[in-house]
Amino acid sequence: MGAGHSPRELARQVLRDPVHWLAFGLGTGLLPLAPGTWGSLLAVGIFWALPPVPLAVMLPVLVAAFAAGCVICGTSARRLGVHDHGGIVFDEIVAMLLVLCVTPRTPGWTLVAFLAFRAFDVAKPWPIREADHRIPGGLGIMLDDVLAAVYAALVVRGALLLPLF
Repeated sequence: MGAGHSPRELARQVLRDPVHWLAFGLGTGLLPLAPGTWGSLLAVGIFWALPPVPLAVMLPVLVAAFAAGCVICGTSARRLGVHDHGGIVFDEIVAMLLVLCVTPRTPGWTLVAFLAFRAFDVAKPWPIREADHRIPGGLGIMLDDVLAAVYAALVVRGALLLPLF
């Protein structure tokens, strides 16, 4: 199923295949306009639905999710015949959770983390763009978003040092 298939055909494929369903963020990647934003918002919802988790617990979970995401996203992309299809948002979910695990648990800081992550994910400054274009398969799909998450986390942590907040 290449990129030329209709949204209805894509939705049918995603909803019938557990790999696509996970890669498409439980279907959020099928939402129109900016699926990466919807996937990031799903991560925010997951973060707020869970009780606070210590960083020492969350990081190994996210490392495991990253590894699983390399397989899930790579398999989904291969089956669709499109590298990093826009609807594949598992990478945004893992990356957004990574930013949130180093962000103060308040609505304001969550918004700052969300906006910073989305900005870096869309702009793709060096080396994010390189990872996106040069690393094939699931690793490339996951890595560019994790790099955007690292940039966003640095912005959040740096902003915490400012007397304005």
